[in-house]
Amino acid sequence: MTEPVRVLVVDDQALLRGSFRMLIDAEPGLTVVGEAADGAAAIELVADHRPDVVLMDVRMPGTDGVEATRAICERNPGVRVLMLTMFDVDAHVFAALRAGAAGFLLKDIPPAELLHAIRVVAAGESLLSPSVTRRLISEFCRHPATEPAGPPPVLDGLTGRERQVLQLVGAGRSNAEIAQELHVSAATVKTHLGHLLEKLDARDRVQLVILGYESGLLTPRHRV
Repeated sequence: MTEPVRVLVVDDQALLRGSFRMLIDAEPGLTVVGEAADGAAAIELVADHRPDVVLMDVRMPGTDGVEATRAICERNPGVRVLMLTMFDVDAHVFAALRAGAAGFLLKDIPPAELLHAIRVVAAGESLLSPSVTRRLISEFCRHPATEPAGPPPVLDGLTGRERQVLQLVGAGRSNAEIAQELHVSAATVKTHLGHLLEKLDARDRVQLVILGYESGLLTPRHRV
């Protein structure tokens, strides 16, 4: 029997935490292993319970969601963080994506979509639709990181085709759109993405986009 996806719920509002717990626990194959009201408590609970997915509120008193996400991703590489926000475009969310979050959701998301999102990130995928990726790119270009990004990733090992795929990912294209534009199969695109993740030591599609911009391979002209 497959083990259920273990979820930690982090939000400073007790009513929301309780609602998320009820929804998740009622879904076959998902279970809540703990709740936290702030980022500091979340960091400790992740170490204790090793959840598969953390539903993380962005704005909380004390240690906020961005700080907590950075600490969790650094200390627990296998744990996936899914950000929750009230706003469609939130600068804190983009900082959290740089810190290692697998994606973000609006708090008013329909219940079925929330449950689907948990399964998606638990499976190792990032949760950014092409339209969200475009907003991420736009925000990233307008507000680059204030801290030095460090040495750029090594791109010399990428093939020409892999660079093309990375540029299209950075333009917000879906796998199907990339396949159509490059006249290859969707399976081939998925293979190229796998090679990019491995070569650039990236966690997911989100980090590929960020690494592409920080390395200089992607520029604002790639936006769509």
